[in-house]
Amino acid sequence: QLRRQARERREYLQRRATEQQQQRQRSERRESLRRALDENRLLPTELRREALALQKELEFDFQAPGETGDSQDDEYRWVGVEPPKVMVTTSRDPSARLRLFAKELCLLLPGARRMNRGRAELGALVGACRAAGVTDLLVLHETRGRPDGLTVSHLPHGPTAHFTLSGAVLRQEVGGLGGAPLAAPHLLLLRLDSTLGKRVGTILKHLFPVPRPDSRRVVTFANEDDVILVRNHVYRRRGRTVELEEVGPRFQLRPYLIRLGTLEQGDAADVEWRWHPYTATAPKRRLLSAT
Repeated sequence: QLRRQARERREYLQRRATEQQQQRQRSERRESLRRALDENRLLPTELRREALALQKELEFDFQAPGETGDSQDDEYRWVGVEPPKVMVTTSRDPSARLRLFAKELCLLLPGARRMNRGRAELGALVGACRAAGVTDLLVLHETRGRPDGLTVSHLPHGPTAHFTLSGAVLRQEVGGLGGAPLAAPHLLLLRLDSTLGKRVGTILKHLFPVPRPDSRRVVTFANEDDVILVRNHVYRRRGRTVELEEVGPRFQLRPYLIRLGTLEQGDAADVEWRWHPYTATAPKRRLLSAT
């Protein structure tokens, strides 16, 4: 089993590296053809056989400046074909508030299931989730009874995103609520338009299944000064007006680390991005938003 997982991981990394190399070579050939056409000079010899095919690609080349053309992580290539299977667990010996927050997080994520951590180690936990076909493993952490951390690990090969969690408000603390809505929600990703913001948005939005068009539930991920505000609402139409009601839970997320491997690999996995709060330009930078 361990050998098979290691082999699948090597094959995945090889596919990803090959895809990036091919995409880079293709982009260089397209750029060379574009320069030759703009300068009205003869085409390079190596491009003459595929010049027509490259020219057709140039007609539909709407790639944004600074955006990479590859899929960066092909683990998310086939999402949407089947609904995600999400497993939520906690750190060892959780408090009553953390257990309740994990239960309400399962209500926020349609189809998510909660698992008691017990004395299971991370390796056994991830192995059991892989065997059960789980697509994402969420681990909640706490300090003195307050939820303060969330780890999202996409299976079977990654990535793994680590978030600081703050301001957790439970459903009963929001007030004035009925039953918990279980329909798949529509998602709003606000001001997550930088390269890192799109990456974090991809990790978060694929925890949810595809909603029905008539769904009356909305989950919002709004970026405010590199802090992602998570809100859960239902809405009703009253004639020409729309009534919005918050159903909770409510919390904030701040990413500080993204690794390319899974959770049990720890420091052995490659670091894709890490927050550096002690650099001289840190107070001036906006990481999740392009503006």
